[in-house]
Amino acid sequence: MKNLEFPITGAKKKGVTKRFDINSPEGRKEYFEAKAGDEIKSLKEYMQDKTFVAYMIGKKNSGKGTYTKLLTEIFGKDKIEHLSVGDIVREMHGGWEEFKKDPEYERLKKIYRGKISFQDAEDAFLGKSQDKLLPTEFILTLLKHKINALPKKNIFIDGLPRDLDQISYALYFRDLAGYRDDPDIFVMIDIAEEIIAERIKYRVICPICHNSKNTKLNITSKIEYDEKTKKFAMYCDTPECTGGKLISKEGDNEGIEPIRPRLMKDEDVMREVYELHGIPKVLLRNHVPASEALDYFDDYELTPEFVLKYHDKKVVVEEKPWTVRDDNGVESNSLMAPAVVVGLVKQLAGILGS
Repeated sequence: MKNLEFPITGAKKKGVTKRFDINSPEGRKEYFEAKAGDEIKSLKEYMQDKTFVAYMIGKKNSGKGTYTKLLTEIFGKDKIEHLSVGDIVREMHGGWEEFKKDPEYERLKKIYRGKISFQDAEDAFLGKSQDKLLPTEFILTLLKHKINALPKKNIFIDGLPRDLDQISYALYFRDLAGYRDDPDIFVMIDIAEEIIAERIKYRVICPICHNSKNTKLNITSKIEYDEKTKKFAMYCDTPECTGGKLISKEGDNEGIEPIRPRLMKDEDVMREVYELHGIPKVLLRNHVPASEALDYFDDYELTPEFVLKYHDKKVVVEEKPWTVRDDNGVESNSLMAPAVVVGLVKQLAGILGS
């Protein structure tokens, strides 16, 4: 982000020279232990009898779900829970009539605090009322309901705050932060708009299994070249799939333009949270200046860009570090997700161990 300082938390470690396969679960297990073993041990000891709630704050497609998934690999599903506010709303909306038969429905009504009645908020939620806007307080109530069901888990909340009104002291700090009697932490992710744009622009999807790849950043093992059209074609290599030809989604070639208003709102929220006091912050960068990248990271921790060429009737794949301009115009290298998670683990251990 422009003019906001996110320090670099490097993953390079003295004495660790092995190249790990960070694209496989087995390789990542070795990698995390080698790069952040002491911090992982400290956090596992903390999680034996204590928990925390973290708020994942970043622009759309910044990797919030990916980073939480990798934390789950490290600490286990019994310790980590990813709560997507959007998923919660969709899930509750789809099963609302059945939920109303559950005793938890009455508990939900007691938790709710808002400027309109619970019934009016419920009608707005279900689309029965067009003259009442769904209040943020109702979304908070649904989230609290989910938190109540996870008393022994460390929770990573994705999707709140979404708007500036959700950051006010009364509504956000006092009503949700501190709702459960354990530490609250903001996890803020700095991602360059150019990274988001190219992730979208070069995205392709299997029409059969809907697995997503990227023709520039995340290719398949099955690539063919059509000499008539002079174009490359990727085919799905997911073991469970029959190998469909990957296709672009309509509108992806426009990059971030269709979602620019959302990104601008996300940036406003991040700037507001960045200035808040009273809750510790983890500040993550998923890119670093290219001139400093190898001072802090090993080369395999930098996101590769794949260049496809056709030579001697064969498809040739060349690989190089992916270089982008960050939001301040600095030439930067993107980081592989496990390298970012090493920084997340180190900062979490520093906060919870202090």
